[in-house]
Amino acid sequence: MRIIDWLKPGVRVKRWILLGILGILLIAFGLIEFVQHRLYYFMYIAFYIFLIAAGSFILYTAVSQGMRSIIILINKGYINVSLDSRKLENLIYEKRLLVKGPKIVVIGGGTGLSTMLRGLKHYTSNITAIVTVADDGGGSGDLREDLGILPPGDIRNCILALADTEPLMEELLQYRFKDGRLKNQSFGNLFLAAMDGISSNFEEAVQKMSSVLAVTGKVVPVTLDNIVLKAKLKNGKVISGESNIPEQALEQMSPIEKVFIEPSNARALQESVDAIREADAIILGPGSLYTSVIPNLLIKDISGALHRTKAIKIYVSNIMTQPGETDGYGVEDHLKAIFKHGGDGTVDYAVVNVGKIDKELEVKYKEETSGMVSIDEEKVKSMNVKIIEGDFIKVKNGLIRHNSDKLADILIETIMDKKLLADKKKIIEYFYLSERLKENKNK
Repeated sequence: MRIIDWLKPGVRVKRWILLGILGILLIAFGLIEFVQHRLYYFMYIAFYIFLIAAGSFILYTAVSQGMRSIIILINKGYINVSLDSRKLENLIYEKRLLVKGPKIVVIGGGTGLSTMLRGLKHYTSNITAIVTVADDGGGSGDLREDLGILPPGDIRNCILALADTEPLMEELLQYRFKDGRLKNQSFGNLFLAAMDGISSNFEEAVQKMSSVLAVTGKVVPVTLDNIVLKAKLKNGKVISGESNIPEQALEQMSPIEKVFIEPSNARALQESVDAIREADAIILGPGSLYTSVIPNLLIKDISGALHRTKAIKIYVSNIMTQPGETDGYGVEDHLKAIFKHGGDGTVDYAVVNVGKIDKELEVKYKEETSGMVSIDEEKVKSMNVKIIEGDFIKVKNGLIRHNSDKLADILIETIMDKKLLADKKKIIEYFYLSERLKENKNK
């Protein structure tokens, strides 16, 4: 049964309005009693003066805090003076909902991570995205080589996924130049590179870009060290460079045995470690197993924090296998690779897709030596990992992706159910706000 079904519709109460009314009543009662009864006993006079003072303080607090909330919304552009009351009410409920949402840390990189973030940001603003910086291909690789900065591509995508921007701004930041020396380079990557040029380090550049784009939550690189991802294939050959690994695995027809980073002692940002320690839930993936998810676990501070945290740890399995990385892999094989590199107990729950794709699309992917990720439930359960199933398939431009809304919905429900159920007051208030927001938007 869904938690939300346990809750009954509550009375719509505006906290600050009720507090203000209470303050007015106390003031009125104190003044009336003081004037009408003309009591001379000091204790009674002091009592009525106390009522008047308390009422004044409560009224002042209610008015100032209520006005402060409205001013913040106006300053941030969420409302304007012509905004109708229904829209204002929705915004107030939405902001209160996001602030009270669970603390979630997502770890990974690539398209899968940013897709998931687009759904999660509608449920909570307490999100920290820890993003890999092992990428060395495409436009990010060029900037890494030319300017000596960390690869900005995955971080750019996560920032845009969490940003509160107009569609035109997102289109601009995702634009890739067609010709000239900037051919195939993303404007968003250049924007972040320019931010790095006026900042003391890459972490500060990411923070500044996030601030400019009004990001919900935080995006942080997993490390500021210039790491290189390497892989040892089962034939014994060692491949250097994130972009080379799947290509060489295919070319040499040898699967990946393990991946590692140089330098091996790369340090994680303290902000990442703190976020993991304070989180209600940690989410790994979705994304390329060996080149987006696992590289983060090779940072010892991150893997250590994952083993110490009390948060529930969820792995979102890919829908399709990836040529050169996970050929023929089932969910259980993904988990084995994660445990091999990050240690046992790195995952508590696995979110897996059980939806189907049409035959035409299946044939297309088979031609590219890719298929749907299978699942052996008994093997997964023997690894002390619980399974959460759902139909998460979304087809966009002929490509299979996770449905961000469905995925976020099941993740939030799991987190609230498994982690926060003990805090009944927090759960009730959170789902009450969620239901009120849905009702208002449907009216």
